[in-house]
Amino acid sequence: KRAVERAGVLEYLPLDPGSAPIVGLRRFRDWLEKRRVAFTEPVRAKQLGLPSPRGVLLTGVQGCGKSLSAKALSASFRLPLLRLDPGTLFRKYVGESEQNLRRALATAEQVAPCILWIDEIEKVFANPGDSDGGTGRRMFGSFLTWLQEKDASVFVFATANDISGLPPELLRKGRFDEIFFVDLPNAELREHVFALHLARREQPPDAFDLAALAEATEGFSGAEIEQVVVAGAYSAFARASGLTSEILLDEARLTRPLSVTMAEKIGALRAWARGRAIPADDE
Repeated sequence: KRAVERAGVLEYLPLDPGSAPIVGLRRFRDWLEKRRVAFTEPVRAKQLGLPSPRGVLLTGVQGCGKSLSAKALSASFRLPLLRLDPGTLFRKYVGESEQNLRRALATAEQVAPCILWIDEIEKVFANPGDSDGGTGRRMFGSFLTWLQEKDASVFVFATANDISGLPPELLRKGRFDEIFFVDLPNAELREHVFALHLARREQPPDAFDLAALAEATEGFSGAEIEQVVVAGAYSAFARASGLTSEILLDEARLTRPLSVTMAEKIGALRAWARGRAIPADDE
């Protein structure tokens, strides 16, 4: 933690074994579990000829658990999580941005084994060109080289809301081990999400009509379902009454999810992922 704080370009997130559970994403979690031992026991893995896992790229609809997955991954691997915020890299003077990226990667190697979480990677490497004096292109080249040749046990966990703008060099095999797409939750998962957030607020899930709530929130992300529960709790508190299914259904009817307000963009994202990325959940 002291090494990360001294570098000043990464955020240290302490290991939290009690982090919030992940609902769904079964295929993605199975994939991670198969690589967990190989990453945490590199000597035994090398004896079997297994290369150390490089990392994974998770893309999909906003609010569906990509960031939460990074924290759950840290708890599962029992490794520290270092978050790279793209906004901390860029500086106005020539060479400073590239130096910040090199410092961030060197810091991750120094504290390895660890997980390097690059949140919204498209903000750093989407369509690098010469409009910024070549800074983006040089940073992209440095990152590609490091990702390809790194020997330290740094598992790169990258998330992206819009992957279509990322260069093909970053998406080809050999950079990341796999690319997963996180879609909106189906009815079964929406029931689980409601149950999870109700239980976290000391509300017995069995007292609610979860099937009706799931049906009323078709097209909602996990984050939007949580906000329905939060808004319902506020309404119940204002009325000095208990939280009920009817209150939650009223809040759901008043909510316009992202799949409605940004329908064209969400549709384009799904179309891009079809055939290009592995679904993070069972179909």
